[in-house]
Amino acid sequence: MSKRFFLKSAACAVIALASLGAHAQDALARVQKAGVIKVGTETEFAPFDFIKEGDHVGLNVDLFNELAKDLGVKLEWVLLPWDGVLPGLEAKKFDIVAGPATINKARMERYKFSPPIADATVGLLKRANDASINKPADIAGKAVGSGKATSQLTQLKQYGDTLPGKVDAREYPGFNEAYADLAAGRIVAVANSLVNLASVVQERPGTYALVKPGFGAKSYLGFIWRKDADSESLVKALDSAILKMKADGRLGKMQKKWLGDAPELPDAVTTPNF
Repeated sequence: MSKRFFLKSAACAVIALASLGAHAQDALARVQKAGVIKVGTETEFAPFDFIKEGDHVGLNVDLFNELAKDLGVKLEWVLLPWDGVLPGLEAKKFDIVAGPATINKARMERYKFSPPIADATVGLLKRANDASINKPADIAGKAVGSGKATSQLTQLKQYGDTLPGKVDAREYPGFNEAYADLAAGRIVAVANSLVNLASVVQERPGTYALVKPGFGAKSYLGFIWRKDADSESLVKALDSAILKMKADGRLGKMQKKWLGDAPELPDAVTTPNF
């Protein structure tokens, strides 16, 4: 092959790499140019994302409205079942995932997490009139529900394996279905993050009750971003905006509104407990 061919090929390679480098830095610019940020989530995860009297409400809704304002763009929600949220993110159907999701080692290998916005330690919800479940170990040999493809389900199965009687861990497409089966007596408990379960008890105190203490490892909830060079600029902007909201008190006000208090949280999780 000629020297001219090699020089031309090298030039094309340089141009391609330069274009790739520019593309890798412009995720934020593209969102701002479009004037819209697309956020994927489910709506069965109160108090973060849920439907109340026909409206989409929760901590996530308030928080992402603020984030959109800080970025100078409009907010567009993409609502779908939780087991479709992460595949949708990878397929680039939306820019980020509100979730939020438990920050764990397996997910951190694949995704980038925002600063934590809540505690994610897992516990159990039972029927208020069920005197047979007084501590987590009382679910031994019984049927317990949790959400499909969730960290809470994984931790339920792991905990169940430590008990003398095997736990029948049942998967539900969403937590609302699990709560309904609990109320109907088809299962004895539901495993979810304690902060979520406390919200359910607050809504229906005569129907449900918390089982204390929790049984899961200490963990945190965060939003999920794509872990690639193309998303880097947008991720940095969103992380900075969340930390700014934490510093100026806006995040704390939202947490008190939806969670009951503003918990002490790290600015980042680098080494999850599981």
